[in-house]
Amino acid sequence: MKENKQNTNFKSGVITLLARTNAGKSTLLNQILGQKIAVATPLVQTTRKNLKGIYTDSNSQIIITDTPGIHKPKNELGEYLSTQAKEAINDVDLILYMIDCTKSATKGDIWLYENYLKDIKTPILVVYNKVDLIKDLEKRELNIFSYKKIFNQNLDSVKISAKTGRNVKDLIEKIKTYLKDDKKYFDDDTITDSNMREISSELIREAIIINTKDELPHHSTVVVEEYHEKENIDKIKAKIIVNTESQKGIIIGKNGEMLKKIGTKARLEIEKITQKKVYLELFVKVQKNWLNDKNKIKALGFD
Repeated sequence: MKENKQNTNFKSGVITLLARTNAGKSTLLNQILGQKIAVATPLVQTTRKNLKGIYTDSNSQIIITDTPGIHKPKNELGEYLSTQAKEAINDVDLILYMIDCTKSATKGDIWLYENYLKDIKTPILVVYNKVDLIKDLEKRELNIFSYKKIFNQNLDSVKISAKTGRNVKDLIEKIKTYLKDDKKYFDDDTITDSNMREISSELIREAIIINTKDELPHHSTVVVEEYHEKENIDKIKAKIIVNTESQKGIIIGKNGEMLKKIGTKARLEIEKITQKKVYLELFVKVQKNWLNDKNKIKALGFD
């Protein structure tokens, strides 16, 4: 981390993205950075660990934490994800509370606000996302009003499309008004504090989610056991963890075809980031009930 005093016009700070599952946080982070570092799929519970993205321009540096989507915990992994999100809203300059405006508020949204945001002192900027997906403006405004009824305060807000980039520049400018520091903490070309081992693990898991969809709920995780960087090629060995033998069969597929598809998808995404060839070796292991075992969750890197 680099700490460098800037001119008085330069502003920096730390913000947190908070939302229910599938609101588009990771898509927004990738859109702001102009590069994919966060896993973004149409399915819920995609993000599992707090991930920092660093946006830098001529007069600002914004350190953005993407958190796991908020939902009531149903197992030990869910408890971990909830803790990750709660930790990320402490000691930050701003919370981006992201909402899918194609839907009206539910009891889950009330639960999120009551448990995470109601009594917090940190400024909150509400981001109404997916405006590109709802053409009925009256319906959109009714949905937004259903969320406003939950808030016990008049919160600043902006309407965007994280997918298309609509109003994202306006959002960045609004974020800057909340920044308090005047120091640059990262070099200009740094876009995340995660290393390629961590990013590769997430991209492999994304490939699993995309290829297996509803066949395999979020019962898998990935551990990169080896990552060797060479001048022309990176060599990666990764282990896919599942709950049951039947899930292992789904991951491998007939004659290993599914595992091959997963590997190809992940390898191509990793190569986009590394800008060189990648050799990716995958294998699958069953660890029964790992989602409910604190020790196994910790051993798998959720710590």
